[in-house]
Amino acid sequence: MRTTRTTMTFARPFILRGVDQVLPSGSHEVETDEELLEGVSFLAYRRVLTLLHLRPDGRPGGVTQTLVVDPGDLDAALQRDKAATAPLATAS
Repeated sequence: MRTTRTTMTFARPFILRGVDQVLPSGSHEVETDEELLEGVSFLAYRRVLTLLHLRPDGRPGGVTQTLVVDPGDLDAALQRDKAATAPLATAS
């Protein structure tokens, strides 16, 4: 088993499928657990759990909420956030 930790930063509050609340903007830790696949001739891992640790005010410390999330839904929410905050292209 291996665990990786990354940080995702959302500029705006966001939603995830299966979560019945609007989640706060800010930087949140994402923890992913993966297990080694046995019986293959190369090193390979399968994701078994993804946790999103929410900081209500977007800052370290204080109370956090932890949600089990689908990594695809989380990536899609981040892409929507980036698209919503990207500057509009202007024609020359």
